[in-house]
Formats: sequence, structure tokens, C-alpha cells
Amino acid sequence: MGSAELRTELEHFLKTLDIEFVSVQHPEVFTVEEMMPHVEHLSGAITKNLFLKDKKKKSLWLVSVRHDRQVNLNDLAKKLGVGSGNLRFADEAAMLEKLKVGQGCATALALFCDKDKSVKFILDSDLANGGHERVYFHPMTNAATMGLKPDDLMKFLRETGHEPVLHNFD
Repeated sequence: MGSAELRTELEHFLKTLDIEFVSVQHPEVFTVEEMMPHVEHLSGAITKNLFLKDKKKKSLWLVSVRHDRQVNLNDLAKKLGVGSGNLRFADEAAMLEKLKVGQGCATALALFCDKDKSVKFILDSDLANGGHERVYFHPMTNAATMGLKPDDLMKFLRETGHEPVLHNFD
């Protein structure tokens, strides 16, 4: 699932920012477990991404964490000030509308599609500051994985208007 056109658009956007990236093609995957055999040889941090909504305010959140982290939605909700029990998975229609990707393709790299900047972005602080050679995400398709240097990821996020909220998921 995903869009070749949007991937091309993403790659063009990254090039205009002078952001170098590496890509690995693999079969379509829908879970981190399915993906790992295809990417375990890569040097850096593999991510998992959760697209969430706030029950009360109807805010949308994209959360990117290292693939081996546990995400406690109640704890995260408290930290974000939305109240325990108020964060849940957003539906695929909202993800398609805002990020232009469907189930299995949630990715921080899709934030360049969120033109009205309505999706808030939470980033595992380890991905930004953990000394990883590269940080890996799906590039608008779950049939590939793309790696960016952490500083380039932060540059990309700033350029899309999505300053991340850094959160420690230890």
C-alpha cells in the first residue's frame, strides 16, 4: 500500500533540502515484526509509527518511536495534557486525509503532506539524540524503508512546520 507518486514527491522534497537518504526495497509489510527480516542489516534505528487521536479535542498525533519501545497510551496522554485514557488510534480515513497514507504506512515522512499542520508530532528523544547513524521510516509506501541522518530528519520536520515534541520512551 502506498503511492509511488507521493514517494517521488517526497524524494524530490528531500533533495531540494539537500537531505541525503538511503532506501531499501522489500515486500509490503504491515507490522514491525514483518519488516525486521528485511531491515535488520541496516545501521541505525528502525521506527514504528502510531497515528492517534485525542478523544476530547479531536486533535491528531503522529508518534514515532524506536521499533523496540513500548508505548503506553495512558502515560503519553498524561504527558501531553490530554488526560489518561483519552488517546486512541485514529481511523484510516483521517490518516489518508491528513498524511495521504493508509494502514501500515504511517510515517514521519508523510508530514510533508500535512499542509495545514494539524497533526502534532511526538518523537522518541532517542531517535533525535541517541547517536544513531540513520533513522528509518517508510517513504510513503510500506514496500520500502528510507533512512535519514537524525539531523536531516530534524531539518525535514522544521521545513514541514512540524517541530517535534521530544519524549523519552525509556
